[in-house]
Amino acid sequence: MKNLIIRTFSGAIFVAIIVSGICIHPYLFLLVFSLIVALTLWEFSGHLTQNALPERLVSVSGGVYLFFSTFVYVNELSGKEIFLPYLLFLMYVFIAELYRKDSNPVNNWAYTLLSQIYCAGSFSLLNFILFTPASDGVEFTPLFALTLFVFVWLNDTGAYLVGSTIGKHRLFERISPKKSWEGFWGGFLVVLLSSQLFAYYVPDLSWYNWLGLSAIVVLFATWGDLIESLFKRTLAIKDSGNIIPGHGGMLDRFDSILMAIPAMYIYIELFIRS
Repeated sequence: MKNLIIRTFSGAIFVAIIVSGICIHPYLFLLVFSLIVALTLWEFSGHLTQNALPERLVSVSGGVYLFFSTFVYVNELSGKEIFLPYLLFLMYVFIAELYRKDSNPVNNWAYTLLSQIYCAGSFSLLNFILFTPASDGVEFTPLFALTLFVFVWLNDTGAYLVGSTIGKHRLFERISPKKSWEGFWGGFLVVLLSSQLFAYYVPDLSWYNWLGLSAIVVLFATWGDLIESLFKRTLAIKDSGNIIPGHGGMLDRFDSILMAIPAMYIYIELFIRS
């Protein structure tokens, strides 16, 4: 019971922080998600023993700068030159290995660049979802970003309730033995139905686009969950961290989101904004 209370309380705070960061003000979004990017990168690189403290700090700094520069760029506060320091950071990643004399520099390159693509890159794309080009500048549109998180949370809830009740057929037993096809379809159905509530209250977007958006989010969120499970299984760890009481680490909480963000962005650009 105590664990349930802790998990519920910390989960409520987590949701409140995410929703506030997305909905209240662009600069609050920048602050909240810069911190999320930093913590996620710190946790990710901490599991890779080749990345010592200085390298972890460099990786975190580079990723946070990428997120910050993307925010600045999409808000038309600067041109593409804002990304030049990040290019210098990428060059440094390669050049630094000449002087570290590590036995396997290729691994160090791979780990650092993977963290930039997987963590910082995905979160940076969230800027392109949250801010929309308009005739008079840039419009702050939190709806899609908020929807992304709501769909993922509903999918997790539906998959857990259905899977724990009637789940029998393993979805991906080699990587995640507890996930079932019944749970997947349960979460999928919950999200599809909820998308039509969005279609009812936000009729500016057609019902079939809401349906397509929800389906894309569920599919890639599921893959994202499995990818993080593969990451943990490869490193022989149970949780990615313990920063969120009762919920594990940052990667545990954002694994689905990290794959759903680029998928949603692609869908929006191809079928909604076009």
